[in-house]
Amino acid sequence: MTPIRHNHSDPTEPGRSERNRSDADRVLDAARDCVLAVGVRRTTLTDVARRAGVSRMTLYRRWPDVRSLVGDLMTREWTAVAAGAIAEGPDERSVRERIVDGLAAGAAAFRAHPLFHKILDVDPEMLLPYILDRRGASQEAFLELLVAAIAAGHEDGSVRRAPVDLQARSLLLVVQSFTLSLRTMTDETDPELSEAAFLGELRILLERTLSP
Repeated sequence: MTPIRHNHSDPTEPGRSERNRSDADRVLDAARDCVLAVGVRRTTLTDVARRAGVSRMTLYRRWPDVRSLVGDLMTREWTAVAAGAIAEGPDERSVRERIVDGLAAGAAAFRAHPLFHKILDVDPEMLLPYILDRRGASQEAFLELLVAAIAAGHEDGSVRRAPVDLQARSLLLVVQSFTLSLRTMTDETDPELSEAAFLGELRILLERTLSP
């Protein structure tokens, strides 16, 4: 959830930036495979370099340690989930309906994400700074999407008017709680307390807090 670091390459050199992005994605793909296999604490930069087919010095120049590398990996993965949560373009639904559908789908997508599962199960301390101390890059990206969507909902009259930043941050707090803490409340032996039932309650909460 830390910002992705970019090499300062010469933009006039043909293909240079494309190669840098490709190299970074290959390293992040390798890091993801390592974390899914053994967790963050047992992953080393040497393991990632070997799997990515690059030298250790290539990694050290960009990522000083595994935590910074995994931070960039989480940013890439979580931002992709956030970007796909709220649909854009022509749609017959009201903006409020699109926000509710998108946030509910986003929470379910996070819950099903294999990297999220692995970190939550094996290395939950990686997530604590972004819950207790500061926002990360993926949270900022999600807030940007929410602010734009809520403002559009104010315009079409489907979203209750309130300070946009306050509404966006409040929604993110609610969704984060359901995403991160849901398993502490579920009971899969009881259909009324299943994950699906709680995600249904999330939809009701979002719908009612956004309705004018």
